[in-house]
Amino acid sequence: MPTSALKLTSLTVGSIGTNCYILYNEASKAAVVIDPSDEATLVEARIEALGLQVQAILLTHGHFDHGGDVARIRERTGAPVYLHPADRALPSWLTHGLSDTEDLADGDTLEFADLRFSVLHTPGHTPGSVCFRWEDKLFAGDTLFAGSCGRTDLPGGSHADMLRSLRRLAELEGDYTVYPGHGEATTLEEERNCNPYMQMAMEM
Repeated sequence: MPTSALKLTSLTVGSIGTNCYILYNEASKAAVVIDPSDEATLVEARIEALGLQVQAILLTHGHFDHGGDVARIRERTGAPVYLHPADRALPSWLTHGLSDTEDLADGDTLEFADLRFSVLHTPGHTPGSVCFRWEDKLFAGDTLFAGSCGRTDLPGGSHADMLRSLRRLAELEGDYTVYPGHGEATTLEEERNCNPYMQMAMEM
């Protein structure tokens, strides 16, 4: 399968400006949606405009701004929704009642048609936060932002866990383009060099 057939499109949608990413094979139209947010209408419109067949919906964590409207896309597409089980214990006001999800675990390899991901469990923002690696791309959710990291003062958050997770990302071999849950894309090397939270983690 030629790499050129694999495409990425993104939208910033929902009540808190969440980045939703849609990865797809231009030839087969197989697609995976990461963090469809709490505003499925615009995400569905992009899927339909591209003629995609959604194979799976991946959630970086359980907060409502990342998956609060996921049931609508699941109903339309029949695609399973994947979430780390640690986030099922989050209070309903944070998840908007997110349910019926498949489990993710650290080290998992997920394959959907021509799309292959690896899972890194990166708690801190939530107990079940994960990052997804796809080729030279890292979908970081609310673990790592350009110049910052996710907040840790909500239920289930942990500053100590966040630092350990940022250190783990910093220690990944090579460089990645980082696609965060909010804000602009960056690179892992840029964050190693300039992100004060990651630098604090690297000094632990």
